[in-house]
Formats: sequence, C-alpha cells, structure tokens
Amino acid sequence: MLAGIDRLVNLNDIQTSGLTGCTPEQIEEAVHNADLQTLAASDGHFAAVAREGQTVRMARTIGLPLRYFVAKMYHGPFLIVADRIDRLYDWCREQKIGWQFDPAYTRMIPAHYLVEIDQIGCPDPAPRYHRFFHPAAGQGSADVGESGAAYVRAAYEALKRWLQGLPEGEPIALAFSGGIDSASVLLLARHALRKIGSDPGRVRAFTLDMGGGKDAAQAESVVRELGLADIWEPVQVPAERLNLEEAIRVIEDYHPLDVECAAVALCLLEAIRERYPNLKYLLDGDGGDENLKSYPLEDSDLTLSSILRNPLLYQEGWGIDAIKHSLTYSGGLSRSYVRTYAPAQRYGFSAFSPYTVRSAIAAAVAIPFEQVLNGSVERLYSLKQEAVCAGVRAVTGIEMPAHPKRRFQDGVIADTYRRWKVSKSWCRQVFLRQWEERLRAAWDTDTERMSGNAVPEFLAQAVQID
Repeated sequence: MLAGIDRLVNLNDIQTSGLTGCTPEQIEEAVHNADLQTLAASDGHFAAVAREGQTVRMARTIGLPLRYFVAKMYHGPFLIVADRIDRLYDWCREQKIGWQFDPAYTRMIPAHYLVEIDQIGCPDPAPRYHRFFHPAAGQGSADVGESGAAYVRAAYEALKRWLQGLPEGEPIALAFSGGIDSASVLLLARHALRKIGSDPGRVRAFTLDMGGGKDAAQAESVVRELGLADIWEPVQVPAERLNLEEAIRVIEDYHPLDVECAAVALCLLEAIRERYPNLKYLLDGDGGDENLKSYPLEDSDLTLSSILRNPLLYQEGWGIDAIKHSLTYSGGLSRSYVRTYAPAQRYGFSAFSPYTVRSAIAAAVAIPFEQVLNGSVERLYSLKQEAVCAGVRAVTGIEMPAHPKRRFQDGVIADTYRRWKVSKSWCRQVFLRQWEERLRAAWDTDTERMSGNAVPEFLAQAVQID
C-alpha cells in the first residue's frame, strides 16, 4: 500500500441548513473527533466529512444527502464522497477509473449516524455506525392538543431560526397544496417573520396545476379563508411537461412514489424559476406525514403494529441492522428526501422543511401513539389534522382550515394521475438503463483506462510503498 497519500476525496464542503446549537466548524470538529454529544446537541441539518489518520468519518441528518464510493487507486482504497451518485461517477471518469464504478457499489450515509471507515484496504473493512439521535418514544402527553402544540412549537422554533439566518428582505417561495403541512408552514412562517420584525409578505405560496387538479381549488379556498389571496400564485403547467424518466435521473432513485413526486416538483420549480430568476429560498412541509405516521397502510406492506413498534420507521426505515436495510440508499425519509433536495438543487433553490429537523421529529416521537390510537387505524388517519391544527392554534392563535390528505402528485392533475402511475419495476428498469448508457462510455474500448495498480511517476518518487 502506498504510504503518505491522502485517500479521501471530499467533493462536498460541509453542508448545513437551519443549523443551530453549533457552528459548521464545530460540526466538522465533532465529526473529526467522533464527538457524538456535540452532534446530538445541534439541531437543523448538516452533512460533514473528516479524516483522522486512516479513519474517515461521515455524518448527516435527513435534509442533506451524503454518499460515498470506495475506488482502488495507487495500491490502496480511495474514498470519494459527494451528495450525488453522478458526482462520484464523474470524478472516477476524470481519473480514468470509471470502469470500476457501479451505482450499486455506492453507499448512502444513514441519517442520524456517524459512520467510520478505516482505509486499510483489501478487503475493505465494514463501516461502523454510531447513532447520535436518541428521541424518547411515547413519553409525551396523551392529550392530542398538548402533544400537537409541543410538536408544532418545535417546528415553529426551527423555522424561526432558519428565517433569522436568511438575508434580510430575501423573498421565500412555499410549495403550497393547501394541505395540513403546507398550510401550517405558511402560517408559522408568517408568524415567525412578524416576531423577528420582518415582513410576513416575504413568503409567497405557489400551487401547481397541471390540469384540473384538486390542489389548486383547495389552495385557493385556504388562502381566501385566511385572507391571504394576495400572496398566492397558481402555477399552470401543461401535463405533457411531466417527465418521469427525467425525475429518475434527477433523484437517482427508483421508488415510484418518490419518482412521481419529484416529477411534479420539477414542473413546479422550473415554472417558479422561469418567473423569478433570482429567487433562492424554498419552504415546504416535507416530513409532516412521516412524523405523524399519516400514510394509508393499505398502500404498503406495513401494519399498525409495525409502525408503532418502530417509532422512526417512516424517518429512517427499518434500521441499519435490519434485513431490509439498503446500504446503497438508507431508508425512510433519510432516503426519500432526495425527492425534495434534488429537484430544488436542480433549479438553484435552497430547500427547508421545519418538520424534518430533529427537535420536531423528537416531539412527534414523544406522542404516545399506542395510547392515543388504542388500536384504531381510523384514529391514526385523523390524528395529524387534530394535532397540527391544535398546534397552529396554540402557536399563532389562528384556526387553520384543514382538508383531506392527498399526495402531491395526486393533487395536481384532475383524475388522470392513475393513468401515469408507474411501478417499481418500470422505474428500476429506467434507472438501470440510464446507468448502462453512462457506464458504456467508461468501458468503451476507445476510452483511456487506468489500472488500480498504476502509480503516477511523481508519486512513486515522492513516497514509499509498504
């Protein structure tokens, strides 16, 4: 093995969003020192990488993805880290080792873990996982009004801190369906802006309409009831602009619900960008459904028992020790947040949802769901509306209109959504085909390729070989 070579290629500087409790520099130092206590004391989002000797450490939260790939170069393992799979691949192509790459060999850091990898090579040791987020489950009030107020207040405080970190006067877009999560974010953001002495009109709500969708009518009803029609913009986009294959390329994943959600998000954000070329900041209510377990169980293989016995199932998946855990993709919202992150990044937005921060997740996990639900699935489906409306009332004094839940992609196109629903097998085939096309170039006989044993002459003269 070649000694004296820095084998970490970090294509990302430290990333943060709404970070509180620590500075970015303190997060980097904590990751370097494996200081879990400092990481736990922060809130908001970060993705950070550090190296100590032969050990590389990486950590992230839900809102910022982080991936890595182990390449073989100069007689040893090189760890390449980035937020996207294609950035890892592009670096390998630049180094003429694209032939080593396979997207399935990449790994996603699971949210709320510090991951350690020793670079000793052949065979590469398994990563070590150290958890830094330990919310207490079921310890809160069984009174939905009280627990809802605690949950929404945690989200509100995180949102206020994020807003305080923005340049004064900067406008803010809100992806707005008029549903419980986006409506609550609108009211909380306006309330927070008033409290910090800023103009609540900085937040502007945008609703996508691709032809007779229910969201447009719902959103208009909500803003009119709240007297906020002047800060609302419907965004009409032709249905033919919807491109599921492009969504797969952008999010680098093949879960059909996430692909569909990202496809309509791309349509909305592209249209906003065309209207407002300089708009940078974007709010949404992502994570609200996960926190209050507000998904129809009949659409999955989940049962009421499985979601109650796994308090962070929707946020983190089955867990790093489970058979179903995917190293390539992590799990839960830790995986699927790319449906928000990647479209926003594509069009130059910095996205944030107050429902994805650890303080809000902890407040949701504290709800004693088993006691509140008493075995009733129907009660589960009504819980989010009751809790969030009570919380918004407690924080802002406003009675928030509440409408039935529907998925983003289900609310933008009349009744035609069912006609373009896609299967996981179709999405996976598209994903693999897209990567086959890219990898073909790396394996092309006319493409210069470098062996993992090749040592550049200037390095061979400068360092010793163990």
